[in-house]
Amino acid sequence: MATDEEVAVLAAVGPRLRALRTRRGTTLAQLAQTTGISVSTLSRLESGQRRPTLELLLPLARAHQVPLDDLVGADPTGDPRVRPRPIVRHGMTFLPLTRRPGGVQAFKQIIPGHTPTDPQPQTHEGHEWLYVLSGRVRLLLADHDLILTPGEVAEFDTRLPHAIANPDPEPAELLSLFGPQGERIHVRARPAGD
Repeated sequence: MATDEEVAVLAAVGPRLRALRTRRGTTLAQLAQTTGISVSTLSRLESGQRRPTLELLLPLARAHQVPLDDLVGADPTGDPRVRPRPIVRHGMTFLPLTRRPGGVQAFKQIIPGHTPTDPQPQTHEGHEWLYVLSGRVRLLLADHDLILTPGEVAEFDTRLPHAIANPDPEPAELLSLFGPQGERIHVRARPAGD
């Protein structure tokens, strides 16, 4: 069932269509010839007696040379910035940089100073790639205990026991790419033609 807002949006389509057509000085017969939509259907659309459908609105948008959004009065796209919702786990903040489910996921990770103090290695399916932006990051990976500094990268199979920590008092930041199905990150060092 349509909400009040949806009913109002649909009711406003007819007057918009009529205003576009009259502003361009086009008759219903001319518009029917251009779009392949009958004069009676166009008339009923403009008067609100016919419910607008995508099949009707697409050819009308093309004929009037306007985006479909203009016909339905959609809000402008506005601010293009992505405002990710932070996820906090074990004292670390993860800012998702990708929004589609599945496949490789990208995160900016912020690790407060001395977090965690006693990292416990974990295992799970997947593959991870880390790039340190600032601070120092301690990576426990199987038998390795490594300190990564800004600009350093680590890539590993997450089925190996691993933990990430910040050994310093100031926060550390890193980019993390995680492939839940074990997808590996492919880095090209030079153009393919070389």
